Amino acid sequence: FEKKGYVTVQKSTISEDDLMSSALDAGAEDMKAEDELYAITTAPQEFFKVKKALEEKRIQIDSAELTMLPKNTVKLTGGDAKKILDLVDDLEGHEDVNNVYANFDIPDEILKTLE
Repeated sequence: FEKKGYVTVQKSTISEDDLMSSALDAGAEDMKAEDELYAITTAPQEFFKVKKALEEKRIQIDSAELTMLPKNTVKLTGGDAKKILDLVDDLEGHEDVNNVYANFDIPDEILKTLE
């Protein structure tokens, strides 16, 4: 895991080119298009600078946080996926746990069947 700044913006609020230009000019490391969001990653020391630059350009930020992002992921299916999701739910529900970080990758079609 690596500590990173992580900012998301709804796709419906801005074009990918405009957001990428603004984010990279402000010091972001990378930007990826996900389902309904653009995900911007930054070095931890650049996080507040990038967030502030986006806010000054009146770009509506969906979420912004310093977090731990996995360097690699493990694909899970079937029973293993269910067990891990149950474990994460239990950990998140525990009063002494502040954050849960994981590196699993469960395909969307399997997630839909488990919900």
